[in-house]
Amino acid sequence: MRAWPLSVEGAFKFEIVPHEDDRGAFLSPYGESVFESFTGHPLFTMRQHSYSTSRRGVVRGLHYTATPPGTAKYVYSPAGEALDIVLDIRAGSPTFGQWDSVRFSAAEHYGVYLPVGVAHMFAVLADDTVISYLLSAEYRPADELAISPLDPALGLPLPDFEHGPVLSARDRDAPTLAEARAAGRLPEYARAAVLERQLGAKR
Repeated sequence: MRAWPLSVEGAFKFEIVPHEDDRGAFLSPYGESVFESFTGHPLFTMRQHSYSTSRRGVVRGLHYTATPPGTAKYVYSPAGEALDIVLDIRAGSPTFGQWDSVRFSAAEHYGVYLPVGVAHMFAVLADDTVISYLLSAEYRPADELAISPLDPALGLPLPDFEHGPVLSARDRDAPTLAEARAAGRLPEYARAAVLERQLGAKR
């Protein structure tokens, strides 16, 4: 297993190497020694494991959790194909407003670690795509917020779907990053960093 930092501070991409034979393939999406050597702490104590199934053209996000309480995520795709995107929305972060992307596919197996306070989305490139999430906190609707994935100021690399992206009403009506910042709805980098450090200490 190998890993690389993404251009969003604190986010990482992890290569998942398949072991294949005539029976099929065996993959380990997470390895603690590699993870800890890059992030400086072991993976958080998992509080929830969720997954989604989606058809081609679906875009989910940009989603983030109010901070506090904040949520860190480890995301990977066991089936299908998608473009996964992380956006730094932490006010005061050295990489505020920057994004990075990782392509999930049958030929490219990766996991992505998203630190507390960043926003996440993915665009689905094939039918029957599965995205799996390991979460440091249980989902609470009142804490979940969104930014428009169509915000032109972000310049996100959304695929050119034939009939446009399929969005939920929540994502379609979400504010732009500038609107969310003006409303005081963005996480503070310093506070997110404290919560991030506490994740490893709680294990």
